[in-house]
Amino acid sequence: MSRVTPLEQLSVSDVVANPVLAEVIRSGFVESRHRGSIVALTHDGLFAFTAGSANTPVYPRSANKPLQAAAMLRVGLPLEGELLALAAASHSGEDYHARGVNDILDTAGLTAEDLQCPPALPIDEATARRLIRETPDGVAPESRVLYNCSGKHAAMLVTCIVNDWPTETYRSPEHPLQVHIRRTIEELAREPIAAVGVDGCGAPLFALTLGGLARAFRALVLAEPGSPERKVADAMRKFPEWTSGTTRDENKLMTAIPGLLLKGGAEGVDAFALPDGTAAAVKIDDGNARARTPVSVAILAMLGAQPPVELATAEVTGGGQQVGVIRATRLS
Repeated sequence: MSRVTPLEQLSVSDVVANPVLAEVIRSGFVESRHRGSIVALTHDGLFAFTAGSANTPVYPRSANKPLQAAAMLRVGLPLEGELLALAAASHSGEDYHARGVNDILDTAGLTAEDLQCPPALPIDEATARRLIRETPDGVAPESRVLYNCSGKHAAMLVTCIVNDWPTETYRSPEHPLQVHIRRTIEELAREPIAAVGVDGCGAPLFALTLGGLARAFRALVLAEPGSPERKVADAMRKFPEWTSGTTRDENKLMTAIPGLLLKGGAEGVDAFALPDGTAAAVKIDDGNARARTPVSVAILAMLGAQPPVELATAEVTGGGQQVGVIRATRLS
């Protein structure tokens, strides 16, 4: 298996242009448009509706994390509650996230030096500013623990320890951990992995169609109580601030909509499922995250949920004042 599988034959440029899913309105003028694709499933797993090229594989990026966490639970990852949610997180690097990552490492006698994700500042701007102020001159405020994927990396290391697998090469696609994760994702998505790449954190990245991604999230929420898949879904839904952060849209949506499981990914990906098995996945073609939440909110409303009205649009500012919005286009 190669480290990176080319996607040239599957690239967005090779398919018919996807529809406009969101518009940026500034002072009453449409300034920008975001194209993309959607797959939505009914509670019985049939297609509810699609938009754009629904069968073109994409990299789900961090939307794969709940699937990776379920795979690790299957082979003995000893986490539950907040720490399990953190293992599936793209966390904001707030203080409780950093403590949680260290707690995961402690379960196997590991330290931050064992992590192979890059050092970073927190996503949470207030925390990042405070750390910069508090860090002595000449000392870098970035750390591996603060990288948004560090919970996943810590869990991967612990899973290796539990199974007596080598930790030095845990990011290799040929490592037993990554082979097991790939097989689990294929099982949950009910399709083969279309390509293998390298995620921003350095871990292997497995490409799926949006339909496969939506099916996988549906499988998590419909799994038997107590199963690895259901444990991940339940932990994320019970502790949504641990899967993202106190101020993030993912947290707000899961807090507001009972039973919603939602995970965002870089480059404009969202995947989610409701407790009855209704599910959807979104990819914004240009990768801009600003269009993601308005589009997901519109889809949730179409699927019968009641998302917060304030998340249906995002602000466009000028001179420190709101002068417009980012909004979803009519999807029906």
